[in-house]
Amino acid sequence: MAPVSLQAVRKVYGDIKVLHGIDVDIADGEFIVLVGPSGCGKSTLLRMIAGLETISAGDIRIGGRVVNELEPKDRDIAMVFQNYALYPHMTVATNMGFSLEHRGASKAEIAERVKWAADILDLSHLLERYPRQLSGGQRQRVAMGRAIVRNPQVFLFDEPLSNLDAKLRVVMRGEIKGLHQRLGVTTVYVTHDQIEAMTMADRIVVMNAGRVEQIGAPLELYDRPANLFVAGFIGSPAMNVLGGTIADSRFNAAGVSLPLPTGIGITGAARYGFRPEHLLLTPDGLPAVVSLVEPMGSETQVTMRLGEHAVVGVFRERVAARPGETIHILPDLNAVHLFDTKSGARIN
Repeated sequence: MAPVSLQAVRKVYGDIKVLHGIDVDIADGEFIVLVGPSGCGKSTLLRMIAGLETISAGDIRIGGRVVNELEPKDRDIAMVFQNYALYPHMTVATNMGFSLEHRGASKAEIAERVKWAADILDLSHLLERYPRQLSGGQRQRVAMGRAIVRNPQVFLFDEPLSNLDAKLRVVMRGEIKGLHQRLGVTTVYVTHDQIEAMTMADRIVVMNAGRVEQIGAPLELYDRPANLFVAGFIGSPAMNVLGGTIADSRFNAAGVSLPLPTGIGITGAARYGFRPEHLLLTPDGLPAVVSLVEPMGSETQVTMRLGEHAVVGVFRERVAARPGETIHILPDLNAVHLFDTKSGARIN
C-alpha cells in the first residue's frame, strides 16, 4: 500500500492541451474515483499514473517516489482494464498467475497466490476453464484476480464495469468495494457513471475539460457542489437549475417567484438550484402543471412545468395527478443552492 500524489500534472499532444495542471493527493489505502464526462481526461490521467502515457509536466509520486520516468512494471501497480485483457488460450489459473511467472516466481508461490486470490473472488471452481467459457462477471473477477495476486501498492481500474449489464454492474461494484475493504490497497478508479462514484468512493475527483472541478467525499459533493458543473453532474436525476434575478428577498425567474433561504444578502442575476428529491408537495405551494408521472415503486418521479421552466420532482408520496393537472410544490429552503450566473461558482 502507498499514497499517490499528483502535482501540477499536465498532458499535451502537440498543440492540444489535455490536462491543465492536476493536483490530487491520495492517502494510503484510500479509494479515489475519477469521474467526469467523456473526453475530460480521466482515463489519460489514470494511464499516466500507470506509466502507459508519458507525462508532459509535473510529478507523479507513488509511495513518496517520483515515478515519471519509471516503466509500468517498476511502479508496483496493477491495472484492471475495461476489456479485461485476458489471454484466450490460457486457463483462469494461468491468466491469474502469468504476471508472477513473468517475474520469475516459483511454481509453488504462483499456485499459493492464485489459490488465495481465487478463494477471495469465488473463482476456485473455475481455475481450469478458459475465458470463452466464462460469463462477463466471471471474466471481470479473473481480471481482478490477476491484479491482486501481484500484491501491488496501488490498484488502477479503468471503467471496469462498462461492458456489463445494469444488474451485474450493481453486483460487481459491491464486490470491488468489498475487495478494497478487505485488502486495504490504495485504489484509483475511473468511471463516467456518477452513481458508481457515489456508491464506491471515499473521495471523488470531479473532472471537466482537463481540470479538477471539485474534490470531496460523495455526500459533500452532493450537498455542497462548488459550481454548476458539479451540481449538474452529481445526482440522478440531475439538479433543477433556473436562471433569474434575486430581488426583494425572492428569486424571480420566468413565470415564477421562488422563496430564498434566510440570510441571502445579495441581489442581481443568479442561478437557483434544487434537487428533485428536495421538492415538497404542499397545498400552499407554487402551482406546477404535470407533464409526466413515472411510478418507481418506493417513489414517484414527476416532470412538470413551473412557470416557464421544466422541472423534475422525486416524491416519496404516490402522486395520483395526471398530465395536464396542477400540483403545488415548494423547494426545501434548507437545500436550495445559488450560483453565480457568469462563473457558475456557488454563492451561498
